[in-house]
Amino acid sequence: MRIGAFEVQEPVPELRDPHVIAMLRPWIDAGNVGTLTLRRLERHFSAQEIGKLAAPGAFFDFTRYRPTTRIVNGQRNLRIPNTNLRYAKREEGPDLLFLHVLEPHTMAEEYVNSVVELLKTFGVKRYGRIGGMYDAVPHTRPLLVTGTLNGEPMKDVPWVNPSRGGAYQGPTSIMNMVSDSLTKLGIESLSLMVHLPQYLELEEDFAGSARLLEILCALYGLPNRLADHERGKRQYAQVSAEVEQHSGVKALIGQLEAYYDSRADTKAQESASDLAPEVQRFLRDMGRKLEDT
Repeated sequence: MRIGAFEVQEPVPELRDPHVIAMLRPWIDAGNVGTLTLRRLERHFSAQEIGKLAAPGAFFDFTRYRPTTRIVNGQRNLRIPNTNLRYAKREEGPDLLFLHVLEPHTMAEEYVNSVVELLKTFGVKRYGRIGGMYDAVPHTRPLLVTGTLNGEPMKDVPWVNPSRGGAYQGPTSIMNMVSDSLTKLGIESLSLMVHLPQYLELEEDFAGSARLLEILCALYGLPNRLADHERGKRQYAQVSAEVEQHSGVKALIGQLEAYYDSRADTKAQESASDLAPEVQRFLRDMGRKLEDT
C-alpha cells in the first residue's frame, strides 16, 4: 500500500503505542553514531522492514548518495540509497519503529509530508531523533550527551547533560519540519545528541554509539549489554598512546580537558576550540589510522 511517497508492506502489523527512533544522514550523523546505534537495536530485536520510498530518485541526487554494488552468491546486487522504516514488537512497553532518514535534495516539502503521514498512520506516540555532532570536547573524558523532550532540556535522565549555552541559530536541516509537524499533532518529540571530539572525525565512533545506547537502554528498559563500550575504549586508547609522544598536542588536549571540567569559563572554551592547523592534521591522521586497524 502507498502512504504518501512510501511503499508499505502488507499486512500492516498492529503496533502498540509505537515510539520512533530516527537518525538523519548526513546532517547529524557524525561518526555514524546514529547509524551504528539503530543497526545495533535492529539486530537485537531482529527488526523487520516495513516500508521505504517507492521512488527515492524523486528526492535524492544519486551523484551525492551513490548506489553501491555487491556480489552475493555470485550474483551482482545493486543497493539504491533510500529512507527505510523497520519495526520491532516488544512484550512490554511501547513497540519500536526504526527510521533511517536521508536528507532530501529536492521536493523536500513532499518528502517531509510523506514522513509525517507515514508516522501518523502507524499511530506514533513519540518521535525520537538520535545523532552526533563534533564539539570542542576531549577524548579523555566521558562523552557528553544533550537531550530535549518537547523542546525542553531533559532532566533526571542518566548520562544526559543539561543543554549548554543558548538556542542554536544558523544552518539546519529541512527535516526539522518533521518534528515540528508532529509536535503540532500532539506527538512527543525527543532528541539525543552525543558530542564527539572534533579533532578525530572517526568514520565510525564506537564510543559515541555506546553512549547513545546507554541512554536508550535506560529509557526503554533494554539490556545494558547493548551498550558495548570496549570497542570505543580501544579506539580512544590508541589515540592517547600516540598523544603521549607529542607534548604540544598533549598540552592542547589539556586545554580541552580544562574547558570540559569548567564549562562556565568562556576563555577556556575559546582557546580549546582554536587548535592549531598542524595539530588538527595530526589528530585527524590518527583518526584515519584507527579506521585502518
